[in-house]
Amino acid sequence: MKKFLLAMLILFLTTDLGLCNTNSYDMYGQKTGSFKQNGSIINQYDRYGAKTGSYSKTQSGYNAYDRYGQKTGSYRTTGSTTIQYDKYGTKVGSYKTDSNGVTTSYDKYGAKTGTFKKDSSGRITHYDKYGRKIGSYK
Repeated sequence: MKKFLLAMLILFLTTDLGLCNTNSYDMYGQKTGSFKQNGSIINQYDRYGAKTGSYSKTQSGYNAYDRYGQKTGSYRTTGSTTIQYDKYGTKVGSYKTDSNGVTTSYDKYGAKTGTFKKDSSGRITHYDKYGRKIGSYK
């Protein structure tokens, strides 16, 4: 489940923050994976280059699929808020971006789970709810 949620967080970054071709890194700077766009499809790869999932654009957001093409969830964006759903249509979490460009993630109950901050170089750093660095995307 944790891996699934992390993929969802990265998807939000790659789509809504314009990083459709990006690498992800852990807190130590080691590469953990990548996302590459091909038309309206974003493919997700692990650190070894093996495909782990994909995301397809819809009118209202994106649908997520595992490496076998089975739907795992979806995202629906309205304004500065994106709602994340699992494959059954149940709300899993949400993401809200403020006027400073800081994105905050919340669980399905509305409790804060983390933040994403973009610096002048374009790197996005992911922090947990306590402000501890989890990883980054560039």
